Amino acid sequence: MTTELENLSEAEAANELMRLARQIAKHDRLYHAEDAPEITDQEYDALVRRNAELEAAFPHLVREDSPSRKVGHAVAASPLSKVTHEVRMMSLDNAFADEEVAEFVARVRRYLNIGEDEAIAFTAEDKIDGLSCSLRYENGKLVRAATRGDGQVGEDVTPNVAHIGDIPQELTPLPLAGGAGGGPLDDSGSAPTPDPSRRREGKWNGPAVFEIRGEVYMATADFHALNARLMDEARAEADEKDNAFDTAKVRQFANPRNAAAGSLRQKDASVTATRPLRFWAHGWGAVEGDVPGETQVEVVEQIAAWGVPVSPLFRRCETLEEMLAHYEAIGAQRADLPYEIDGVVYKVDRLDYQQRLGFVAKAPRWAIARKFPAEQAETTLENIDIQVGRTGKLTPVGRLAPVLVGGVTVTNVTLHNRDEIERLGVRPGDRVVVQRAGDVIPQVVRNLTPDEKRDSFEFPDTCPECGSEAVSEEGGVDVRCTGGLICPAQRTERLKHFVSRAALDIDGLGEKTIDQFFALGWLESPADIFRLKDRRDEILALEGWMDKSVDNLLASVEARREPDTARLLLGLGIRHVGAVTARDLMKYFHELPALRETAEKARAGDEEAVVALTSIDGIGSAVVEALGDFFHEEHNRAVWDDLLSEVSPPRYEVETLDSPVAGKTVVFTGKLETMSRDEAKAQAERLGAKASGSVSAKTDLLVAGPGAGSKLKKAQDLGIEVIDEAGWAEIVAAAG
Repeated sequence: MTTELENLSEAEAANELMRLARQIAKHDRLYHAEDAPEITDQEYDALVRRNAELEAAFPHLVREDSPSRKVGHAVAASPLSKVTHEVRMMSLDNAFADEEVAEFVARVRRYLNIGEDEAIAFTAEDKIDGLSCSLRYENGKLVRAATRGDGQVGEDVTPNVAHIGDIPQELTPLPLAGGAGGGPLDDSGSAPTPDPSRRREGKWNGPAVFEIRGEVYMATADFHALNARLMDEARAEADEKDNAFDTAKVRQFANPRNAAAGSLRQKDASVTATRPLRFWAHGWGAVEGDVPGETQVEVVEQIAAWGVPVSPLFRRCETLEEMLAHYEAIGAQRADLPYEIDGVVYKVDRLDYQQRLGFVAKAPRWAIARKFPAEQAETTLENIDIQVGRTGKLTPVGRLAPVLVGGVTVTNVTLHNRDEIERLGVRPGDRVVVQRAGDVIPQVVRNLTPDEKRDSFEFPDTCPECGSEAVSEEGGVDVRCTGGLICPAQRTERLKHFVSRAALDIDGLGEKTIDQFFALGWLESPADIFRLKDRRDEILALEGWMDKSVDNLLASVEARREPDTARLLLGLGIRHVGAVTARDLMKYFHELPALRETAEKARAGDEEAVVALTSIDGIGSAVVEALGDFFHEEHNRAVWDDLLSEVSPPRYEVETLDSPVAGKTVVFTGKLETMSRDEAKAQAERLGAKASGSVSAKTDLLVAGPGAGSKLKKAQDLGIEVIDEAGWAEIVAAAG
């Protein structure tokens, strides 16, 4: 609990400033040097603001080690060599409200002695959450790249940035086709395209030295793909060594900023080469020669023309109202941006004004960062409810006292599973930190309630929907209802899955419609969907239904009387049987009765049946067990028989084409940019190839996209042919 400033004695203020200096230094080190923050950005900003308030009230107590005098962090012990910045890399002061931005503009006017009637322009751009980096170009060629470090000394990452496609090794001396305007965007919002016809001939004629400064970052999709790849590689390594695989021991990155920092600051640049890093510029440092422009806009335009990416949301603002409007516009699209941002940066546009304004201890007077509402916030966990999913998994959901997180009111969070509740130690009534990022489901990241002698939350041992026993899986973290299709929660969720796009894809049967029909007693099992034709008049009598909508629904249902056999199997919602597994099973068995017979025999201990199933690529003991359990349950067998009385799935056959990969084993790795991984595997199957998930001596071809890692190295070591995605597309096109 902090004490109001007016109630603080000088001694108390000095002690608090000392504590704050130590706390902030610790969290700077954790964030910048170790990429392992322990507190939220909101909590860190609160510490910095408190320090600033105390120093303003007691200016004679400002310490030599004050956070207000420091930028970043001291460079910790590291295998990377140190670099002293010729021009210090500064931090930015923050604003958290419109009024603070207005005060910033007023301060600039006062300092420059510019009246309200005289125009002064600012630039505004999104503040990306990345790792600051300085790129030193001499005569247009990159000679050094360094992290910010403490602003004066950073780390040399020159070999590492050579693997970042956004960072050119040599600047392209192209002037903009259109000249300086309102920013490096045209009226359509697109970045400017240099005009090749205006290429400067001869030697570089820009500044002899020009340091471009910006942020190394990782796009959100690339971050998730990297974590998934790290998990896949760890699983493959465990399989190769016949070790038990423990997901909890796999080192994954907490967020894109940590992923970018950890990927860039590698001693081995070949590791960085496997990471999908990006860069954009927002300023400059040391310059020898003329600065290429008289305004921030003109220089940023020139940097873009040299071939270095800049923010696509960079704008020039003539008034305070435009500045605030652009902040709102960026905030409105924040969740849809392909990268994470935490605010908007404003800068005085004219460079002569910037020079006059100068700097305070650690930040320029001519710039400020307007931060977005916190993506994390504190609230009370009021209750924990248990929801039952399609496969019977019991998922705890936290009910919160409403709290604004990232501009959105959050009342519910997922608590994932029993182990996560135990890890967090949460109970109803606890104060918790809630996080929301983009379209990610809100989640609890920390429990703020002191460890008190209270009973922990007891996870139920029976299903809250049907009362059946709830059991833990051996070696797993999930608790599941054993009721199967007698559980109403599982029935409705399985019906929704059955009609989903991935399964039978029946138009007109959305989640609300299924809930409504289930409540009316019209839908108990998948077969009932095909009997809806007998309820046409009853459906028509419901509010919102017209003749056309009812007829369209029934036509969609009738069109699935002869469904794709693999999709029908997928639609049954058997555990571990996804789209790829369903196709693999049906390619082997061709017809559903043959699959059922083999699964039942395998459960009864028939070794030949077990071998038949596990000989199918990608089918392991978990799938065999899940199939056996499904058909062993009496109600499931009844549902199966009832369904097959209504539909007639044809024999499953995969039409293959003649191709150079027919009969060969193909592995896909890295990021595929023009298709999904499932689509690529389906193409391979159509060409008569076998799509595998791991590289071995039996692999014939590896298709490697950006970010390919251990699989690519292993393939190269084994002498396996490697092609890129474009090469694969040529094979597919040639086969017709």
